Amino acid sequence: MALTPRFLDIHVVQPVPYANLNRDDTNSVKTMLYGDALRTRISSQAWKRAVREHFQDALGDNALRTRRIGERVAEVLLDRGWDELAARRAGAHVAAGSSIKWEVAKGKDKQFIKNKVLTNALVYLPEDAVAELADVAEAHKDAITTDFTGKGKAPESALKGKIDTILLRRNGVINLFGRMLAEVDQAGVDGAVQVAHAFTTHATEVELDYFAAVDDVTATKGDETGSGHMGTAEFSTGTLYRFATVDLEELAKNLSDDRDTAVGAARELARQFMLSFIESLPQAKKNSTAPHSLPHLVHVAVRSDRPLSFAAAFEEPVQSAQQGGYVARSVEAIDAYSEAANALLGPDRVLTAAHASLRFDKLEHLGERHQSFADLATAALDTALPEVPQ
Repeated sequence: MALTPRFLDIHVVQPVPYANLNRDDTNSVKTMLYGDALRTRISSQAWKRAVREHFQDALGDNALRTRRIGERVAEVLLDRGWDELAARRAGAHVAAGSSIKWEVAKGKDKQFIKNKVLTNALVYLPEDAVAELADVAEAHKDAITTDFTGKGKAPESALKGKIDTILLRRNGVINLFGRMLAEVDQAGVDGAVQVAHAFTTHATEVELDYFAAVDDVTATKGDETGSGHMGTAEFSTGTLYRFATVDLEELAKNLSDDRDTAVGAARELARQFMLSFIESLPQAKKNSTAPHSLPHLVHVAVRSDRPLSFAAAFEEPVQSAQQGGYVARSVEAIDAYSEAANALLGPDRVLTAAHASLRFDKLEHLGERHQSFADLATAALDTALPEVPQ
């Protein structure tokens, strides 16, 4: 019986120099305890945002996630020549006109801001849908340019059905990453992508960096000693293991009930997700660390049964090589774990496997080696989502 491709697993080994790609609420490096060893961690949320932004830039198909949808509608109306007060009022009515609960925004002094409404939930919709909401405002201009009070019989209530219909709209990024919007019926979208927290394959330590900023006037005059500002910041270094998987069946379902008609779009989205996941990097403290490294190994497997993370390969932290460095031994651990895990589950469940790497040409259990990430993505998709003949 032929097995159907279901999951596209992506495994990445990537060294990152002195950096703090993802800070906690105290600006500290995020960590985790795994295998009784402290590891540096990058949250899946941080990396997913980096992936989503890279993905959108590559495809030019942006989505907007905001509580301030009324302000965005007002900005579009201003660009169309509306008076500013009318545009702000209309934006407030549109924001309050859907099924999503809302509140009037407050300023720093906790006073309500007139004609500024925030939705209680984040609205997530294609960027070009904002223009459609502005069209609704224009079609009902006389009714919704009255002052926004939020009391009595509101003129925006008549717009509810039209606004909710627009909030149902999707694009590629929403079909791929999903959408949580329970307040609007049928607006929720189950994401086809799962992303794990990245972590170092070895034990790490957080380092404190003491820094000082020079006051240029003081330095020129030389009439005082000391710096203009002093502080400390946390950083770490390490070799990360990263994992993500794409549920091909869920992605096809999000695109169309007819799988054959969805294959082409699913293939494009899955391909760009692979490349964006491989090439993206969270941007925290980029100006002071410039940690723009590349993965040294990317392994892709198309599976028929279930996703399979190789995180357990590093439950026992990797020890550095004799000459130093963790990348080579991390790659060796991936290779060995792939062999053992696939033998345990049954190798027939892996429909294809391949890899691309900087300098590892003797990996025995990660499939064919490809010269570029783009070639690797194409080869995986030729099995996962083969093109339908025209």
